[in-house]
Amino acid sequence: MMTGEGMASMGFASITTSGFLAAFALALGATNLQIGILAAIPFIMQPLQIPAILLVERLGQRKALTVSTWLVAQLLWLPIALIPVLIRAPGAGAISMLLSLMAVRGAISAVTNCAWNPWVRDLVPQDILGRFFSRRLALSTAVAVVFGLGAALFVDYWKGQAPAGDELLGYTFVLLFGATFLGLASPAFMSLMPEPMAQPPMGPRESLWRTLATPFRDSNFRHLMRFLLVWTFALNLATPFFAVYMLQRLGLPLFSVIGFSVIAQLTNILFLRVWGPLADRFGAKAVLSLSASLYLLVILGWTFTTMPERYFLTIPLLVILHIFAGVATAGVSLTVGTIGLKLAPRGQATPYLAGASLATNLGAGIGPFLGGVFADYFKVRQLSFDFTFVGPTRTIEMGMVSLTGYDFLFAITFVIGLISLNTLTTIREEGEAGREVVLGELMSQSPRVTDAVSSVPGLRFISAFPFAYLRRVPGMDVAIGVTGYQLADVARRAVLAATQSRRTTSTIAGVLETGLSQIWQTGNKKVENSSEASRQAARGVAHALRDTAMRTPARLMRPALAGVIRGLFHARADPLVTFRGTGYGAVQGAGEAGIGLSEATASAVAAARDTAGTVHLDQATAVSQVAEGALAAAAEMGSEAVTEVTQALSREAKRAYPGSALSEDHRGDAPAAS
Repeated sequence: MMTGEGMASMGFASITTSGFLAAFALALGATNLQIGILAAIPFIMQPLQIPAILLVERLGQRKALTVSTWLVAQLLWLPIALIPVLIRAPGAGAISMLLSLMAVRGAISAVTNCAWNPWVRDLVPQDILGRFFSRRLALSTAVAVVFGLGAALFVDYWKGQAPAGDELLGYTFVLLFGATFLGLASPAFMSLMPEPMAQPPMGPRESLWRTLATPFRDSNFRHLMRFLLVWTFALNLATPFFAVYMLQRLGLPLFSVIGFSVIAQLTNILFLRVWGPLADRFGAKAVLSLSASLYLLVILGWTFTTMPERYFLTIPLLVILHIFAGVATAGVSLTVGTIGLKLAPRGQATPYLAGASLATNLGAGIGPFLGGVFADYFKVRQLSFDFTFVGPTRTIEMGMVSLTGYDFLFAITFVIGLISLNTLTTIREEGEAGREVVLGELMSQSPRVTDAVSSVPGLRFISAFPFAYLRRVPGMDVAIGVTGYQLADVARRAVLAATQSRRTTSTIAGVLETGLSQIWQTGNKKVENSSEASRQAARGVAHALRDTAMRTPARLMRPALAGVIRGLFHARADPLVTFRGTGYGAVQGAGEAGIGLSEATASAVAAARDTAGTVHLDQATAVSQVAEGALAAAAEMGSEAVTEVTQALSREAKRAYPGSALSEDHRGDAPAAS
């Protein structure tokens, strides 16, 4: 029921908290300052959570308060939708009515949030927060993509067909439809969610003001609130104006604006399944640090979409920025929502989460208001850095950087965001890993981004880009690492699904063969980086076998690796490179997962013999490629690993070629054994 509620509410929010609402306000006659106020209203009303805390603490009826107030808040969208019918628009009266109704709705939503947060805190088990909310966000985002794109398409169509003076009715029809079928479905799902019994606080009940001061007395939680205040302030200086920037400065139609947001939302869905498990494993703080740094890089990139006007790279750059924005917002939205839940003590969730919410909303309320002021101030100002070459016969001038209007907002946001990341380092989370640990996990699994991204139609050119240089850019290395993690996770999940079904080992090979080959089954695409794909998949197999409950997981590695090889062969991967990458990944993954290197080496060699005929190679060639990969992986792990792998290869040679020179024990002589 909670997932259904998220799908309904976020589906409707795709037009009420995005470029659609900004376009509606512009059509009603809003200025930059009024756009900023509109974006700030939902947040500046959140101090009303203070009396709401008293209601929640005294009444204890979290579900009743949440459902009743949320129902009223959603019903208010009906008169908002009817503004073009009730009053002359565009005009000052229309925009004043919109701002007034949004203010009332913001006040009611403050009570909803105050009751909702502790309810969710007790409902969702702490050890699955990341996985649950990543799945909920992914499904909700899918609904938001469909409804948001459809709404924008309808409005653009209506503008082209409607009689003069009725263009605004397109917004009215969309808002009425969304409020009726999605907005009201949200409280309906809420009413069906269970409410765990609230845990009473230990000791005597404190006064309201002392209750409110509780999170401020906790130094660790105080650091979190400080970070949320600065981060949301920086973020909301610029993000509410992205849609306005594309509509006014770049001259894009509403469908294109929403289409770009759909690109970000689709990428968001893909990477929620990456960030969720990482947050559960390494902690929300580390994931938040990585995804926030990438988001700041994206915001800075907006300053280069004009030079100083729209140019030939504007649209491709917008596509790239929205792709990486989806990667970043998946991690930010997930962890910002869960880190407070983790740090709030059980039984005291209401004041702690209210404090985090107040800090978040204070920053998010001040940010767009000042953003609107800055946008108007910088609209008539420009800062340029030019390259000029003066010669005896001619002068060459080239614009390097040009900031004007909204560009200043993007640059200021980047600087303040960097300051907020320093604040994040002061927070302590139980079981947290360092940022470098998570980044190392991501980067070790994918030194290239091409395998995941170049398979998208129209983005194959990315495979030729020198990504090694991008690793040096803070934030960009995060996106590169995440894609490799996702590829390895495909193999891990496939093996786990097969082993949990309690079927034969052939099932594992079949599942992997089908799953990996289908990743590239679009048109005539093939795997661009066979070595990385096979290595990551083999590593995923080793990690999955570690997670199985079977006593001898190593015996399943042979069919699993065979499935990897066949699957990548069907995807038109290079067979020789695939065998070498499989041997490398099997040994590397075994070392990480605690599986014996000898067993992993033997399994990889056996899988090579099993599949050599399938890929039209002789067994000796296939085995030699696997051996090279296995020894290369062992060499990075140390001399003991090299000895163990070499001895395993010698044993396999004795078994396959008894009496030959290959069967001699080379006593750890890796080159000779190879």
